[in-house]
Amino acid sequence: MKGIFVTKFGGSDVLACQHTDIPSPGPTEVLIRVAAASVNFADIKARYGKYHGAKTPPYIPGLDVAGTIEAVGGEVTQFQVGQRVIAFPNRGSYAEYTTADQVLTYAIPDTLDMETAAACPIVSFTSYNMLRKVAALQAGETVLIHAAAGGVGTTAIQLAKILGARQVIGTVGSEAKADAAYQAGADFVIAGDRADFSTKVLELTDGKGVDVILDSIGGHVLENSLSSLAKFGRLVQFGNAGGTAGSISWGSLSPGCRSMLGYSLGTYRRERPEALRQSGEEVISLLASGRLRMIIDRKFSLEEAARAQDWVEQRRSRGKVLLIP
Repeated sequence: MKGIFVTKFGGSDVLACQHTDIPSPGPTEVLIRVAAASVNFADIKARYGKYHGAKTPPYIPGLDVAGTIEAVGGEVTQFQVGQRVIAFPNRGSYAEYTTADQVLTYAIPDTLDMETAAACPIVSFTSYNMLRKVAALQAGETVLIHAAAGGVGTTAIQLAKILGARQVIGTVGSEAKADAAYQAGADFVIAGDRADFSTKVLELTDGKGVDVILDSIGGHVLENSLSSLAKFGRLVQFGNAGGTAGSISWGSLSPGCRSMLGYSLGTYRRERPEALRQSGEEVISLLASGRLRMIIDRKFSLEEAARAQDWVEQRRSRGKVLLIP
């Protein structure tokens, strides 16, 4: 089979298309023929060796996949050959075949097309769990989502509305990206220099601030977010795409009963994979019913993996980017 390998840590030029053996599923694994895989920013961080749990080169990157089961391990009880699934593979998804443990594999209905399914796992599971379980979003609350034009951003906007948010505000890096956030359902989008977003957020919320903030950027965005957080508000931090973690004054949390929470889907996949089952089934149901849409920006062939990662790394994507073997 063909697979894309990270040959060493570095830029996209370290990605190489090579021929390798089709993997054999372990006792609790399924072998999946890949229909499509998504490109996530975590793939790029891992390529530089900066993602927690990053593998040592050479390895096949890719965190999620959609495809059809070709074989099952001897202890697999939940799946059978021929089923259409999404999964979080353990051997990477930038390939024609991959394997995944049955606990991290989810059946999808025939009505759900493979490209939509492939765009779903990382961004929809992450968004749903942050809003529903970590932030415990309540109907009528307000939400601020940073990087609102990206894969997580456009998905989280929709899910916030589905879960009953009264108002969703997004921030994006440029005016060119604002339309993607509006199309996803944002009520207001703040474009340009994010250093000034807190003033605008307070204006939009009559000085109260928002109840929930999702931040994947860190740095000054994280620091300025606290001034946008309402009393009893919850800030969920799930990345530092800006390159720095940011620092906060803990004294600013307790007087307003504000909370700062962390989330990592990768940690859940490694430590508590069974805890994702219910969230996965609910997300798949929302996709199948059409209530949740996956916004797909571009599709690349497997051999174009370097171009696909460059597109994401250069912050040019509006929604999800897919690889099609």
